[in-house]
Amino acid sequence: MNEFEETLVTVAEFSEEENIEIAEELPCLAVRDVVLFPSMVLPLYVGREPSLAAVEEAIKGDRLIVILTQKEPEIDEPKPEDLYAVGVVALIMRTLKLPDGRLKVLVQAVARAKIKEFLKVKPYFWVRIEPVREEEPESLDVETEALMRSVKETAEKVFALRGYLTPELNTVLDSVAEPGRLADLVASHLKLRIPDAQELLESFDPIERLKKLHKHLLRELEVATVQAKIQTEAQEEMSRTQREYFLREQLRAIKKELGEVDEHLQEIEEFRAKIKKARMPKDVEKEALKQLRRLEMMHPDSAEAAIIRTYLEWLTELPWRKQTKDKLDLKRAKKILDEDHYNLEKVKERILEYLAVRKLNPKAKGPILCFVGPPGVGKTSLGRSIARALGRKFVRISLGGVRDEAEIRGHRRTYIGAMPGRIIQGLKQAGTNNPVFMIDEVDKLCADFQGDPAAALLEVLDPEQNTSFVDHYLGVPFDLSKVMFIATANMTDPIPPALKDRMEIIYLSGYTAEDKLIITKKYLLPRQLREHGLKPQDIQISDETILKIINEYTEEAGLRELERKIAAICRKIARRLAEGETGPFRVSRQNLHKYLGPPVYLPELEQEEDEIGVATGLAWTQAGGEVLYVEALVVEGKGSLILTGQLGEIMRESAQAALSYTRSKAKVWGIPTDFHEKYDIHVHLPAGAIPKDGPSAGVTIATAMISALAEIPVSKDVAMTGEITLRGKVLPVGGIKEKSLAALRKGIKKVIIPEKNLKDLEEIPKPMRRRIEFIPVRHMDQILEIALLPEKARRKGRRGRKKAK
Repeated sequence: MNEFEETLVTVAEFSEEENIEIAEELPCLAVRDVVLFPSMVLPLYVGREPSLAAVEEAIKGDRLIVILTQKEPEIDEPKPEDLYAVGVVALIMRTLKLPDGRLKVLVQAVARAKIKEFLKVKPYFWVRIEPVREEEPESLDVETEALMRSVKETAEKVFALRGYLTPELNTVLDSVAEPGRLADLVASHLKLRIPDAQELLESFDPIERLKKLHKHLLRELEVATVQAKIQTEAQEEMSRTQREYFLREQLRAIKKELGEVDEHLQEIEEFRAKIKKARMPKDVEKEALKQLRRLEMMHPDSAEAAIIRTYLEWLTELPWRKQTKDKLDLKRAKKILDEDHYNLEKVKERILEYLAVRKLNPKAKGPILCFVGPPGVGKTSLGRSIARALGRKFVRISLGGVRDEAEIRGHRRTYIGAMPGRIIQGLKQAGTNNPVFMIDEVDKLCADFQGDPAAALLEVLDPEQNTSFVDHYLGVPFDLSKVMFIATANMTDPIPPALKDRMEIIYLSGYTAEDKLIITKKYLLPRQLREHGLKPQDIQISDETILKIINEYTEEAGLRELERKIAAICRKIARRLAEGETGPFRVSRQNLHKYLGPPVYLPELEQEEDEIGVATGLAWTQAGGEVLYVEALVVEGKGSLILTGQLGEIMRESAQAALSYTRSKAKVWGIPTDFHEKYDIHVHLPAGAIPKDGPSAGVTIATAMISALAEIPVSKDVAMTGEITLRGKVLPVGGIKEKSLAALRKGIKKVIIPEKNLKDLEEIPKPMRRRIEFIPVRHMDQILEIALLPEKARRKGRRGRKKAK
């Protein structure tokens, strides 16, 4: 028995059981998936051999049979322990033999019954029962009547939502006045779970049974309400969708009759033509056609269609095969590079070498260069000039502050608003697959929980890997090997070693005053005249005036501040012309302050004298070289070393090494050997608001200490740089060119450098080398012989001792 169908119960059937005599021993029929309640009429499909035998035995007798529900419906041959102990006694009303051998039996449940004993299990169940006769209350109290009314009203709502509330069922509900019978009637029409229905069947107290039923009814009402709401919404959505579909089909048919073209089909054909025209690699074209087929089957206004449409637009607009032809004329390229930038011979030589290789081997991969230098020396503009010399398109992206790996590799299409990364965007912007691609500020990348952009650049900047660069958005490989990548940075320290290893680093140093003069006359001044609408004859400015601007109004390795000063002069002249004055306007050293105000950087050294405890050092910063004054002072104390001026850990250690060296040389310079017990040494580096670090000030600190302790002045015309060891050896340092430029800007003509830095002088232009006397040293003693002035110490020393007395 697997299927059943309920029939409506009439008022007459409710009373049929009154005159039926129930025997104590009856055949038993096991059913599954249904629990029968008294007065319930139900057709059963009987197919199992024991069940057929039990029905035949009941028909031979008084047509009564006990019906028990199985605990587990999957069991085909149930045993007594697999059946519930409470069931119903039912009257077999009709039987019908079906063609497949099964028997359709119409039964009406008469009364509840408890199983006392299974008398026989083969060939069918034969049981001894105890019929349960319910006694309905003679009168109903207010609570019971209220409960009955609530059950009836809730049942009507549930049946109405389920769709099987008929007038006949409504009449039956209204006519039932006994709590027990009302509970059985409503329970027989509810699709309860088998355990819940069996619990109601085993509740022999009518009022208690009605209360349990009421709880089930409330839950069924809630479920039926939500179900009805869902069905209503679904039907409304289906109706709206079907209506739109029919309207669109009608519109399509009308357009076809009028001879108009279907926009969706036209769009598909346009994409197909674009895919063919793009000449993509086979794998990419296969993916593009696959997405086009998906778009063709979609509704044109769906959200997914918009995503695929954008994806196909990106695929078809990328330059898969488009490239510019390199202009391999080396003389022309050199002429363009010289036109745009003064000096920078090393960079120009590298570009011309690349052109020569391309001329001999057209399939050569693009180089990956990294220009490192202070701000304003022309790194970015140099990239644009290289593109012009090669005849290629120029693309620039800035990575300063970028902290998301998706900025490089793109977002996956599953995200809303997803886009390709900066690399693919730049190639689309260029329109060719071999542009000069400048990646600015590669040393200012950040890393956080969203990923490390520097790690994403590893594949982009590796010639062995970037032939098949896969952007997350595209999901297909793109060949970057023809692109000429140029990165820029102010310093190499923040660049991860793996990324630095993939690039050819070319250092760009700052400019000398003479270089800046030539660049101003050749590039900066003409450009500012054009931008301010002036003519060359409107302004007269001499070389001396420009040099004064360079030396007294700027202090930088690059040219940005200098160009701003030139622009300020041009603005004031433009205003005077606009007010009706006539030129030419002469800008001289005497009237320069009228245009730029008083000088910002005075040449301090011209007014200074040789001082005790003040040594001149040279430092390197990412903005170029700087002159660093180290001051040392000896005061009474307990031998402490006081360091001020925002010194970093490395510089503090250099000062400790310098102090230890000084103590070892105390006797040589006439310093009391117990000075470290009676005096404190205070070392200060001015500009205390600026952090300072590095080992290259070691020799300068040692010189200042010995000068202060021995009361011997230090020559103001000597600058020095180098790392000191405890034994007084001078170790090499970096940034020699930048430091030399800083010394020239301050008017210092004598620079002491470590002997092992002699090789770095090759990078310094010959005119600049001729203006500075470089003194290589190996030991601290050599520096002291050059920098200290003992002949000036005797007079000052005697005065100092007299004062001490």
